[in-house]
Amino acid sequence: MPTILRIGSFRFFFYSNESNEPAHIHIQKDNMLAKFWLHPVALAASTRFSPKDLRKLQLLVNEHQDTFMEAWNEYFGS
Repeated sequence: MPTILRIGSFRFFFYSNESNEPAHIHIQKDNMLAKFWLHPVALAASTRFSPKDLRKLQLLVNEHQDTFMEAWNEYFGS
């Protein structure tokens, strides 16, 4: 479960066994989790994040989309 980036208390990561899914990133803060698809950036799932936090996370995922895609392709060899 490689961590790609930390911004404040948010941890951006993906699971090692998810190469069969489209590129995406998971975000965790305490007991809250979210998953965003990377192309196009869109919320896939969320647990316990507020709508305000999800809007902030979507902006962060958009801002760092290239970093996340590079890490995904490097890790999974896509």
